[in-house]
Amino acid sequence: MKSKSNFVCNNCGHATIKWSGKCNECNSWNAYVEKNLNKNSSRSSGAITVSAKELIDINFDKNEYHTTGFKEFDRVLGGGMIEGGLYLIGGEPGVGKSTLITLVLNNLNVLHKKRGLYISGEESLSQIGRRALRLGVEKKNFLMLNETSLQTIIEQINLIKPSFIVLDSIQTTISDEIASPAGSISQVREVTHELMNKVKEKNISCFIVGHITKEGSIAGPKILEHMVDTVIYFEGDQSNQYRLLRSVKNRFGSTNEIGIFKMSEKGLREVVNPLSIFINKTKKNSYGNSLSCVLQGLRPLVIEVQALIVDNQYGNGKRVSQGIDNNRVVMILAIIKKYLNIDLITSDIYINTGGGLKIVSSEMDLSLLISILSSYKCKSLYRDYIILGEISLTGEVKPIPNLETRLRELKHLGFKNILTSKVSLEEITNLSLDLNIKTIDHITEINPIIDKVFQ
Repeated sequence: MKSKSNFVCNNCGHATIKWSGKCNECNSWNAYVEKNLNKNSSRSSGAITVSAKELIDINFDKNEYHTTGFKEFDRVLGGGMIEGGLYLIGGEPGVGKSTLITLVLNNLNVLHKKRGLYISGEESLSQIGRRALRLGVEKKNFLMLNETSLQTIIEQINLIKPSFIVLDSIQTTISDEIASPAGSISQVREVTHELMNKVKEKNISCFIVGHITKEGSIAGPKILEHMVDTVIYFEGDQSNQYRLLRSVKNRFGSTNEIGIFKMSEKGLREVVNPLSIFINKTKKNSYGNSLSCVLQGLRPLVIEVQALIVDNQYGNGKRVSQGIDNNRVVMILAIIKKYLNIDLITSDIYINTGGGLKIVSSEMDLSLLISILSSYKCKSLYRDYIILGEISLTGEVKPIPNLETRLRELKHLGFKNILTSKVSLEEITNLSLDLNIKTIDHITEINPIIDKVFQ
């Protein structure tokens, strides 16, 4: 039988039947590599192996979700790992990806009395074993494999028949069918596709660990994130003991859910009370801070917004922001100048969020404005006040989504005083939470309210 092949661009994935020195799609030179097309000869024979089914004929197993032993991890996954689910987790080097996945695989083995296979192309068996022993992993049913060849890995999966798999990492795994180095776009795409077919066929729950680029995205083609069921980022600074697990894509639950962990000597531990991270134990007389409530997925979190204003005697002031988009900060400062006639152009302004959480939404605009005014006027805010609201360029305080969910969580946490948009409150019906809620329509109304919320 004559061998069939085509040529795939190593940079963009464009395929052609003839080799060319320059890719027609991305204009890269010497990027085409040959790919063998003879591996699925049984399917090309024309035999029908599958048929369509009606929805009523599909069997939905009630026990298809497997809890991981970490409530924070289950929250991010949407309730637990699903049979046949393919999960991609990425993070910076040293953030604790391997530690987290080792603990999760051990919990799955112990809780569900099944076998798990840890595949690593970066570490030897002794290295994996030492980490597992340090973390207190159960020796039974925790299988380890040091291999980079995809074909060998699939053979071992067929032989061992594990229920859970960890592949660490996708960039070190290579397919013999692709004549390109490990980590290339064509290799990552091919390995992910073959692994996806295998775990769906065998109903195996699989974690794929991925490297990230200097921009913070997972290395490899974007199609990698399209093929998997869930994409998770493990975030955190190595100098900080806290880690955030965040989902950006999830076919089995809501996106942007976060789980909070703390790195200790014995590995990662869940954080039961997030208030201890995102809210500093501030003295009563401090100023330049306020509290807001943001939604991360379906989870309301109380966040502290901090502002510091310092006089600058050398011209235009600096704008430094961590946790909030700097463009958002500049916009709020322009609104303050326009509608409150407070000129801060010569002041250095520093903005921060408690716990280092990054906020991309605009629901903390009003809280940010209050913190800036608190620092500017050197007046402290009552610590039991929660500020909620988005500010438009016209100075109007706009409503925020899911206000009722936030208010119920704030009531549960013991907060009673709320400042928010009047329009938001009017949209809520049948709310009886015994809360002291003050409302505001426009920024020009802020001065009378400041007298009530500032000490």
